[in-house]
Amino acid sequence: METNQRRSSFEGEDDEEALKCAAIGRLLRNAQISKILCSSKSSSEEDGKDSDDIKQLELSERKALLDKLVKIPEEDNERFLLKLRERMDRVGLDIPTIEVRFEDLNVEAQVYVGSRALPTLHNFFVNMLEGFLNYLHIIPSPKKPLHILHNVSGIIKPQRMTLLLGPPGSGKTTLLLALAGKLGQDLKYSGRVTYNGHGLEEFVAQRSSAYIGQHDNHIGEMTVRETLAFSARCQGVGHNYELLTELLKREKEANIEPDPDIDAYMKAAALEGQHTNVVIDYILKILALEVCADIMVGDEMIRGISGGQKKRLTTGEMLVGPVKLFFMDDISTGLDSSTTYQIINSIRQSIHILNGTAIVSLLQPAPETYELFDDIILLTDGQIVYQGPRENVLEFFESMGFKCPERKGVADFLQEVTSRKDQWQYWARKEEAYNFVTVNDFVEAFKSFHRGQQLSQELANPYEKSKSHPNALTTKKYGVNKKELLKACASREFLLMKRNSFVYVFKATQVSSMSR
Repeated sequence: METNQRRSSFEGEDDEEALKCAAIGRLLRNAQISKILCSSKSSSEEDGKDSDDIKQLELSERKALLDKLVKIPEEDNERFLLKLRERMDRVGLDIPTIEVRFEDLNVEAQVYVGSRALPTLHNFFVNMLEGFLNYLHIIPSPKKPLHILHNVSGIIKPQRMTLLLGPPGSGKTTLLLALAGKLGQDLKYSGRVTYNGHGLEEFVAQRSSAYIGQHDNHIGEMTVRETLAFSARCQGVGHNYELLTELLKREKEANIEPDPDIDAYMKAAALEGQHTNVVIDYILKILALEVCADIMVGDEMIRGISGGQKKRLTTGEMLVGPVKLFFMDDISTGLDSSTTYQIINSIRQSIHILNGTAIVSLLQPAPETYELFDDIILLTDGQIVYQGPRENVLEFFESMGFKCPERKGVADFLQEVTSRKDQWQYWARKEEAYNFVTVNDFVEAFKSFHRGQQLSQELANPYEKSKSHPNALTTKKYGVNKKELLKACASREFLLMKRNSFVYVFKATQVSSMSR
């Protein structure tokens, strides 16, 4: 009876407070607790014990909800995502997609070469002096140009997993940073990068996409759950609230009753400013971080989680946000092949079902992980040797006279076949004398290959901006308002002060005693 009253009251009101109350009500599904939580005016009259009990019930209900939806990630995650997609498809709700294009991309750096590149004390002072004189245009710059990317072009398509392969020093990180709009100011950049036909200057690329770097940079005194919670609060919910509002409106018009568990998850995920969120628990589960969720991350001075768990935490910090476009740089470092497969498979399911876009750089992926990807980009010496479906990559190299051995991993073969040291062992035309095939030769050959010609035709036809979903790209610099950012940062600093209370008390006592 009370559940029907809550549903009818929600349908009768369209304001934000009604949506929040209904979301919490469905999540907890407890009449007495829902009444206390939604009655914000009278909540201050409750004693501290009741608040603690409510918080504990929230945690238990959230865990029970996730156990019903995704009990075993390897088996249930795809089924859960399909339910989310089915709910939106039933009312004809379009999910935003992002297609990334880059044309004639060149990146160049000015560097010292030879002994001048060594970090010695002599070089430090000489470099400062020469830099100052060059700034005054008295002497030319002693630095030499280094081409990192040379005239690369391609398309990263939505609903497809793209694997970026290449030997160390090939320019993979620079390419990902360029696509994410995060290149350093000291790099010389030319070319054009577009999202759905829009240039990087037309929107905020840093919030429309997520770059996951190679290095882990965390606060050691915070736990894994607290780290993800802070990241989620800063990123906000994006356009999830608008999409949920439109979804509920269409379901009401079509008289469709949604799955209560899916409904609870989507509503809880669309609420801003939460210290704990059901999405955080979901990411902890699919990244296998539940076992260390309440353990400090740790650093050089504090014992914490392992290196592989830190790498997964770095990935999770971006996954908890509303972004659907990911640039992942060597996210498998420190992970075993089984864990890497599970993470890539979970990301693949999300990309395929929820219309996401992802390009992932892996150094030496296992064969089963390699098979999860749809497209391959092979980057060597700053040039793209091949870009296209995974099924055609061996066909291209066989047309060049190179064949992958049966027991050789395809990913390892692709990274070695362009190397001067290893290329000879894959030569398959025994009747012909082997001659080293340069990277430039491969690049020219790919232009005449049928996949290369198809790519050129697609690039020649510009993306129609009218096809872009209005919620696909964001023009706001921050995911939440400045007040919420201040609250999130203040909450984190108070937490760190509490964790390091001995240091603060000792310093305060020391300063007080010395001032007398």
